[in-house]
Amino acid sequence: MTVVGIGADGWAGLTDAARTALVDAQVLIGGERQLALLPPSCRGQRVPWPSPLRPAVPGLLAAHAGRRLVVLASGDPMFYGIGRALTEVLGAGAPRILPHPSSVSYACARIGWPLEDTEVVTLVGRPAARLAAALHDGRRVLVLSADAGTPATVAGLLREQGFGPSRLRVLEQLGGADEACLEGTADHWAHPPGDPLNVIAIDCRRTPEALRLGAVPGLPDEAYEHDGQLTKRHIRAATLGVLAPAPGELLWDIGGGSGSIAIEWMRSHPSCRAITVERDPARAGRIARNAGRLGVPALRVVTGRAPGNLSELPTPDAVFIGGGLTAPGLLDTCWDALPPGGRLVANTVTLESEALLAGAHRLRGGDLVRLAVAHAVPVGGFTGWRQAMPVTQWSVRKPSISTDAERSAEEPAQDPGDNR
Repeated sequence: MTVVGIGADGWAGLTDAARTALVDAQVLIGGERQLALLPPSCRGQRVPWPSPLRPAVPGLLAAHAGRRLVVLASGDPMFYGIGRALTEVLGAGAPRILPHPSSVSYACARIGWPLEDTEVVTLVGRPAARLAAALHDGRRVLVLSADAGTPATVAGLLREQGFGPSRLRVLEQLGGADEACLEGTADHWAHPPGDPLNVIAIDCRRTPEALRLGAVPGLPDEAYEHDGQLTKRHIRAATLGVLAPAPGELLWDIGGGSGSIAIEWMRSHPSCRAITVERDPARAGRIARNAGRLGVPALRVVTGRAPGNLSELPTPDAVFIGGGLTAPGLLDTCWDALPPGGRLVANTVTLESEALLAGAHRLRGGDLVRLAVAHAVPVGGFTGWRQAMPVTQWSVRKPSISTDAERSAEEPAQDPGDNR
């Protein structure tokens, strides 16, 4: 199999190696638009991709096994392209890949943006809300559009997020004979839908009154819709620091409340994943709304009471317990679900749950800390401190073998002063 990247310039933009592969192919698979770019000299059987595309890949490959097969891809097949699905099915190195310049490379060349300093967000088959996480004043963002309506959708989202002054440039048919550019600001975007093959360049500009959202954990509490069930900003930052999210990892957030821990876990890197478990349906809906507004609409919200609904969830890399600690078996279930090296962090403000954490600390080690935050408030004509409820936090990493404390868990405790 050969995978050939093709641009809006069609046959004229292909290398000799790509043209030879296409002419010699017995089967040509691609989108309708891509197949239409090929000349009559490409005599192979033309097979359009079905929709949905990804589930059809194994069957199509099996149906044409043993024949000279070429798959057409837009631009660079390994940049948000079909190359990923093919290598996952066949294994890395199995298909021969002949890339074409991507639309992102063309866009940066046209507007003079260094590619390494430009963030790329794809909205092809993904919700527009995910763009919100990339919006920071002064940043440059390229959006891979899903269709002709994407520019208007992006302009609307920018206005909602307080980025209405941002400059937009919609680059259509990059590299082709019909290449064009539409310009404007999100606040005054009035262009009708144009060509569906487009990339959107955003010069991010935030309005002065818009809430500023940073790139590290500890977003302002005002960023969240909540009913009081919210891990407050300073405790949240400390908690995410201990959870230590890394690219690609999965978090279980038990007792989601407003979803702040899971949301900021996912905002730490685009590949981070999270599942939040919340027993209250109203709060579960609130978590989903917060996730969408803060740019991580892929957050999975499970409505129900833990630990009963945890057994079917995928294995986590880390678990945070922010509520429901006294539910029978919850702590042990979460611990058992973690693989070796997995992390568990639990926060509480009640004495009953604190006693459970103290017992878990004796059994499994880790760190048991008390977090206290005080805010300066008016006291008559002066200023004093108002103490928030202190938070007890237990954090622990699961070892590869049982600890001495776990092995002796069934033995009665002995008073340090007992010399018998």
